[in-house]
Amino acid sequence: MACDLVIRGGTVVDGTGAPAFEADVAVRDGRIAAIGRVAERGTEEIDARGMLVTPGFVDIHTHYDGQAVWSDRLAPSSLHGVTTAVGGNCGVGFAPCRPQDHERLVSVMEGVEDIPEVVMTEGLTWDWETYPEYLAAIEKRPHDIDFASQIPHSAVRVYVMGERGANREPATEDDLKRMQAVVKEAVEAGALGFTTSRLVIHKTGQGDPIPTYQAAEAELEAMALALKEAGRGVLQAVFGTPGRTFEDEIDLLSRLTRLSGRPASFSMAQSNENPEAWRGAMQRLAEANAKGPPIRAQVFPRPIGVVLGFDLSVNPFSLCPSWAERARLPFDRRIAALRDPQVRARLLVEEPGDALIPLARMGRRFEFIWPLGDPPDYEPAPEDSVAAQARRRGIDPAELAYDLLLENDGKGLLLAALANYGSGSLDPIHALITDPNSVLGLGDGGAHYGMICDSSYPTFVLQHWTRERKGERLSIEEAVKALAADPAKTVGLMDRGVLATGRKADLNVIDYDKLRLNTPKVLYDLPAGGRRVTQDAQGYEALIVSGEIVSREGRPTGALPGRLVRGAQRARA
Repeated sequence: MACDLVIRGGTVVDGTGAPAFEADVAVRDGRIAAIGRVAERGTEEIDARGMLVTPGFVDIHTHYDGQAVWSDRLAPSSLHGVTTAVGGNCGVGFAPCRPQDHERLVSVMEGVEDIPEVVMTEGLTWDWETYPEYLAAIEKRPHDIDFASQIPHSAVRVYVMGERGANREPATEDDLKRMQAVVKEAVEAGALGFTTSRLVIHKTGQGDPIPTYQAAEAELEAMALALKEAGRGVLQAVFGTPGRTFEDEIDLLSRLTRLSGRPASFSMAQSNENPEAWRGAMQRLAEANAKGPPIRAQVFPRPIGVVLGFDLSVNPFSLCPSWAERARLPFDRRIAALRDPQVRARLLVEEPGDALIPLARMGRRFEFIWPLGDPPDYEPAPEDSVAAQARRRGIDPAELAYDLLLENDGKGLLLAALANYGSGSLDPIHALITDPNSVLGLGDGGAHYGMICDSSYPTFVLQHWTRERKGERLSIEEAVKALAADPAKTVGLMDRGVLATGRKADLNVIDYDKLRLNTPKVLYDLPAGGRRVTQDAQGYEALIVSGEIVSREGRPTGALPGRLVRGAQRARA
């Protein structure tokens, strides 16, 4: 039989961790038909000699819940080899939702995920109320890559309890039964699982704690039991309640996994303030995994941080009184005003005010802020921080930051490392990302449009961790497994993440020698002209989803084979 696509002569890195080998890969009817020497011609062929052929990458921590409604492209993730993105993380999202609660959920997403209210108001169609209806709305629109969703706790709480839920009142027994039924219905309709947040810095657009903050353990138990009744689904959580350690939260998650019989994951990072604390947490995680269903720490392979700039949501002066009037100016006029010596002098002496969005407070920790550069440097030396450079020059670090941001015609960028850089290098992160109880994640695509572009991490892993890093590295085989098979397995998507006959034909053809992460840039292409920071790459010769070529050399072909993934998927032989 003729093949739809044959990829000729590439170096196959199959996602299992096994050594790479040279082979052809044939695709028929959206599945991998053969790997080896393929005699048949393909309707379409790719010459992959000298290039890597890998499974499509799976990003299990995104927030494309809104972007999947208003856009057919799930970029930037699809610019970095990702062929499946999983949304609904951190307990926030847009379904289920009654019409009278639209503004409540928009406020939660505005505060937690830095998505402007006007973007959501313009972009969301709201042609759903229940979670199954939301899935149907997503399913109607084809996308460049596949999208899977999880049901978020905040939406469930508000849907069942209304204002009482938004105000974080304790759930009654009747509330718990109704929430449990909603979650069970969602998982049976195709949600990959249930997600929640206990993170103190997760606030609404008005600065209030989100509905799930400090939700009682009994409420989480009810959600876990919903998964048990459904017999499927995963749990995902983000922790950070004052007075509770990671060990406390891992113990809680372990109780929930044993109660439900279902696997779980949670966000894990190295604290800059306590850079050794992660070791005890990972030890506790290993102990928990000896007792019950697997729990994976979702870890990020570079500093967790925000990008600072005069055209972004946050910079060291964005909370100063004089900034507000400049922020409203068109960019060129804003930069012209910021070059005025009087404006500069005023901003340099003003004290920053309070922020409704907690991440906005992170723009002045100059010991953990570096020039981002071109190409971007995500493992900078401590002596190159803004604070260290300012000390050598004998000036205030705010003054140096101001001048650095004015470079490149006002488009200079700084990287503020909020976590994963307490040791001044990524050495501890090597131990984290290679721990058998961890999985790569936390790309946050579709969120933090004005301050974060971490969904580029697959390219960073291949470029930095396998090729350019001066310290311990990963092999290419280890990196591809970590980007594809491991996250797919974590959420039960066993039909992808590995190149084998019968598996879904999601692939990358990568010119490894040319692979390069480009500097972030700002686009105004969201609904209502909203702004987002994005980042693209060089070296992706082809991105293939279900056997169709979605992009060539990073440029979209127009093909939209991406579909909604309903629930866990079995591998095909």
